[in-house]
Amino acid sequence: MTRPAGFSAYITVTAAYWAFMLTDGALRMLVLLHFHTLGFSPVQLAYLFVLYEIAGVITNLSAGWIAARFGLTSTLYAGLSLQVAALLALSQLDPAWGLTVSVIFVMLVQGLSGVAKDLAKMSSKSAVKILAPEGDSGLFRWVAVLTGSKNAVKGAGFLLGAAVLAIFGFVPSVLTMALILFVILIAVLIGMPKGLPVGRKDAKFSEVLSKNRNINWLSAARLFLFGARDVWFVVGIPIYFYAVLSDGSHAGNRTAFFMIGTFMAVWTILYGVVQGSAPRILRAAKRSPDDMLQQAKIWIASLAIVPAILAALVWITPAPSPALTAALVLGLLVFGGIFAVNSSLHSYLILSFTDAKRVTMDVGFYYMANAAGRLVGTVLSGATYQLGGLPLCLATAAVMIGLSWIGTAQLQIQQADGVQA
Repeated sequence: MTRPAGFSAYITVTAAYWAFMLTDGALRMLVLLHFHTLGFSPVQLAYLFVLYEIAGVITNLSAGWIAARFGLTSTLYAGLSLQVAALLALSQLDPAWGLTVSVIFVMLVQGLSGVAKDLAKMSSKSAVKILAPEGDSGLFRWVAVLTGSKNAVKGAGFLLGAAVLAIFGFVPSVLTMALILFVILIAVLIGMPKGLPVGRKDAKFSEVLSKNRNINWLSAARLFLFGARDVWFVVGIPIYFYAVLSDGSHAGNRTAFFMIGTFMAVWTILYGVVQGSAPRILRAAKRSPDDMLQQAKIWIASLAIVPAILAALVWITPAPSPALTAALVLGLLVFGGIFAVNSSLHSYLILSFTDAKRVTMDVGFYYMANAAGRLVGTVLSGATYQLGGLPLCLATAAVMIGLSWIGTAQLQIQQADGVQA
């Protein structure tokens, strides 16, 4: 079987993205669990990730223009390099600095990591539009594999981060990840095949803001979709499970770390597997673009039901119990599966709505909205958990999914010449 043109470049970009997301997932769990054991409140834990998400908003808005101007490989290499720098910087954290200085330092390092993550993400997703074969749902299949495999790897990173923290401690774990990612960076620099655009000197920053109605509404829907996930995922569920699983002893803490890391890993891996399988689940090869739009509207409506039911369940249950914990785990896994199909449909639609000339800028704008959603979800995760516990986190998620449905409902079929029908 003959490989499509650009397949080698696609594999190399995907492998680099895998390595990045493994360290990104591990770093998130390391920071969250390490600082929770130091006594940080839910709101303080959320603060640690705020600059990470703010950096994502700014980076995505500008990265699309940078890639259009200087080429996709430049932004990919920059993302990997900055993540190595962020890991090395975090290894210098000193408990003697005190709470305020430590929080500011970690926020700044997480901000650098946020820049790195979104440079790598924008580069990888944009590359698919350039490299994917035309016809036979090739674009949907390639973007689904990239996105799904990335999230499965990030899930493994959650488990890795919790495990190495429990076994080796904070600093050795961070330094090891920096070394591994540096080796990957060198390998990618040496082995990157041809096939990606090198940039165009006439690219203007003003082109970043999209005039395409579908891209703007899809970006709004993406903002609320990812806000709905992170409002319970970032702080609410890990801290809730920690309270349920840990008895406060050293052994209890280690057990809680492993169990929380395992749940976060399984959830994200399941999410990635379903994303990768979305073309088969939706039978994409047999569907028209109009059918795909209708599927996006159906799947987002079905997603809102899950957090609403879970919020009610936790609210009416007087105290945590094994049965409630099992119901939460099962319900959130169902949420993850439906969420994954929604996310995969969005990833396909953004590449379908744009064209090769504007792809980096439209994808950058779209992922700016994605980062803004994560930012809102992160802030609300700490605030809602502190104000109303897990029920308020989950109820807020249901409301945000409703807002995402409103944005999705505005999407219209787009003809080949870019005119909406």
